[in-house]
Amino acid sequence: MSGGERGGKPSTTVEAERAVADAHRREWTFVLAATARVAGDLDLAEECVQEAYVAALDAWARDGVPDRPGAWLTATARRKAVDVLRRRQVLRAKLPLLVEPEAIEPDIPDEVAVPDDRLRLVFTCCHPALAREAQVALTLRLVCGVSTADIARVFLVPEPTMAARITRAKKKITAARIPYRVPEAAELPGRLDAVLTVVHLLYTTGHTAPTGGGLVHADLTARALHLARTLATLLPDEPEVPGLLALLLLTDARRATRVDAEGRLLRLADQDRSRWDRDAIDEGHRLVLDAFRTGHPGRYAVQAAIASLHALAPSYAATDWPQIVRLYDTLLVRWPSPVVALNRAVAVSMVDGPEAALAEVDALAPDTRLAGYHYLPAIRAELLDRLDRRAEAAESYRTALALVDNDAERAFLTTRLAELTPPR
Repeated sequence: MSGGERGGKPSTTVEAERAVADAHRREWTFVLAATARVAGDLDLAEECVQEAYVAALDAWARDGVPDRPGAWLTATARRKAVDVLRRRQVLRAKLPLLVEPEAIEPDIPDEVAVPDDRLRLVFTCCHPALAREAQVALTLRLVCGVSTADIARVFLVPEPTMAARITRAKKKITAARIPYRVPEAAELPGRLDAVLTVVHLLYTTGHTAPTGGGLVHADLTARALHLARTLATLLPDEPEVPGLLALLLLTDARRATRVDAEGRLLRLADQDRSRWDRDAIDEGHRLVLDAFRTGHPGRYAVQAAIASLHALAPSYAATDWPQIVRLYDTLLVRWPSPVVALNRAVAVSMVDGPEAALAEVDALAPDTRLAGYHYLPAIRAELLDRLDRRAEAAESYRTALALVDNDAERAFLTTRLAELTPPR
C-alpha cells in the first residue's frame, strides 16, 4: 500500500468507484496541496493527483479501500511527483550547460504566512499575473474540485467559454513560468479579494447545487465555512473577511429547513424558523454590526446585513422589506450585478407590490448575462401568479424548467406549474 492502512477484504469495482468518488469530493484539496509542496509546480501536481485517483480504482478494488483514503492518495501522488522530479534531475545532470538542476523538494519555511494547507493553496492560485476571473475560476476548478459546468453557471457564462478561460489560465502559468510559491504575508492583502470571491462562490455552489439530485452539497459548504473562519483568524483587521464569514453563517443557519422530510424544496416564507441555528445567527449578526461600525462595509457585509434581517424577522411577511431594498441599493453601488438587481426586485415586490417588481424583472430580461439563469423566469412566474396572470406565469415556469439542472429545484418548479395548470 502507498500510505493509509489496508482496508481489509477486496472491494467490488462499484465499491471502489464509489470510494474514489467520495475521496475526490472530500480529499482533493488536501491531496493537491500536499503534492504541490513536493512538486513545486501546480500543473505537475494536478497531473500526479489525477494519476493517483486513477491508480486507486484498481488498487482499492483489488486490495480493499484503505482506512485513510486521503493518506493513500497523498502518498501515491507525492511519490509520482518525486519520480518525475528525479527523472528531470537526471536529465538535467546530463545537460548541465542547458539548464540548472532543480531540488526534488522545495524548501518550505517552518513558519508560513498562511497556516492552513487548503487556504494556502487558494492564495497561491490567486496569482496577480492572471486576470481576476481567471484566478477565481482556476482556483475553484483546480483547488476546490468544482466542475467546469458549475463554475460556468455561477459566472453566468456558457460552459465552453469557462473551459476556455481555465485552459488559457493554465497555459499562461506554464508559459510565463509562474512558480508554485506560497505568498508572503505582505502579499496577502493584494490577493484577498480574489480569495474571498473563491470562498463565497464555493459556498454558493454548495448551498444550492447547480446540478445533481440534492439541493445542497454539504461538503462544499463546510469547506467554505472552514476557509472563512481561518481567514477571519488570519486577517481579523480586514473588514471584508468578517463580513464574508457573517454572510455564510447567516445563510447556513437555515440549511436544515430548506427542504421538507421528503427532500422537497421549501421557500423562505414556508420554512420553520424555530429550527434555524440561533447560535450561528447571533454570531453572524454580531459580525455584521462590527463591520458596519467601521463606516465602510463592503459587499459581503452588506449581503450579510440583508441575510441578518431575514434571520431575525419573526416571519416572512414581518421582515423589514423597506430596509432590505435600501441595502440592495447600497449593494448595487458596490457590486453592480444583474443578480443583485434581480434579488432586489423580489424585495421591491414586498414593498411596492408585484407589478412594480415585474417591471424591474422585465427590464433585466435583455441582459445576456441572465440568458441561462433560471431564477429570472422563475421569479417572473411568481410575480405573474401574484397578479393572477396564470397563463403567463405558467409559460415563465416552463421557461425556468427548461434551464434548471438541479433535481430538487426542478421538482419544485414542476409542482408550482401543476398548481397553475390543474388537470382537466
